[in-house]
Amino acid sequence: MPESDQIDTSKQIHKRTGRTFYVATKLLPERVRTATYVLYAFFRVADEVVDRTDDPNPEAQRRRLESMRAAALGESAETDDLPEDERAVLDAFRSLADEKGISDREVDVFVDAMIQDIETTRYEAFEDLAEYMRGSSVAVANMMMAAMEMSDADREEAQSHAAALAEAFQLTNFLRDVREDIHDYGRVYIPRETLERYGVSETNLAEATVTDGFVSVMRHELQRTERLYREGVAGIRMLPEDCQFGVLLAAVFYAEHHRLIRTRDYDVLSETPELGRLRRGYLLVRTWIHWRRHRDPEATFYAVSAISRGSEGEGVESDGVTGHAA
Repeated sequence: MPESDQIDTSKQIHKRTGRTFYVATKLLPERVRTATYVLYAFFRVADEVVDRTDDPNPEAQRRRLESMRAAALGESAETDDLPEDERAVLDAFRSLADEKGISDREVDVFVDAMIQDIETTRYEAFEDLAEYMRGSSVAVANMMMAAMEMSDADREEAQSHAAALAEAFQLTNFLRDVREDIHDYGRVYIPRETLERYGVSETNLAEATVTDGFVSVMRHELQRTERLYREGVAGIRMLPEDCQFGVLLAAVFYAEHHRLIRTRDYDVLSETPELGRLRRGYLLVRTWIHWRRHRDPEATFYAVSAISRGSEGEGVESDGVTGHAA
């Protein structure tokens, strides 16, 4: 079990850098809430290695991530040059991984994805992006299910749904953060094939030119993401009962960015949409009221969230936009 000061450090990192998910995390049972603070902090400190805007050295970034990988796996690692809070997070993660049985493979594919962010800034097709998300989001979901202490059989049943929901969360972030990603990090997470399909150039993105084509790009990608939400939310009932509301609320919060994007007529280039405290509070209350009445994650999600159930057969398109990484 991680030590109390390590948990406190992890919690403060979570609270400072992930306000929306932090609110949902507080509603998880204590046995999972503490683990989530540690997991989120681990993901965040690794992510911050590659999300630097001060002309970072790629080789130095790789070395630092490899040191983090070794420490997270319990191997010998040089961590003296890491900040004290990062060392605390890595020690906490290793203790948690031993306690919860987190697979070394999930650690490896996560760190590999962080290294990929150094090397890869564009994705030709959605399938290429999905391969990246196997490490950057699906591995996160798999570690969370380990933290929930689900049986192997329950995890296997829920895995495809958990993967879809994790991908949906990350795709929402990508669509919300188009402006930040290209300006601050030189990255474009919208597949090139989608941009080309609707005649959108990277110059349009960089210069914040919201064309009709860009609106079509955003509609296309939002629809893809919402199909993943539907698949993901259908699996929340497979999670431990005391974890379902926290995960459901996180899904409602993330999906709310789709409403914000549409309210702005899809303009995420001149300003990044943000979910404010008052709106989070409103959604929390509404979600709790519906949850108390029905205890049905899907019914509650569609009653409260910005995403509709969708029509029968939705998601089957000839250009292959429905797949996700397993």
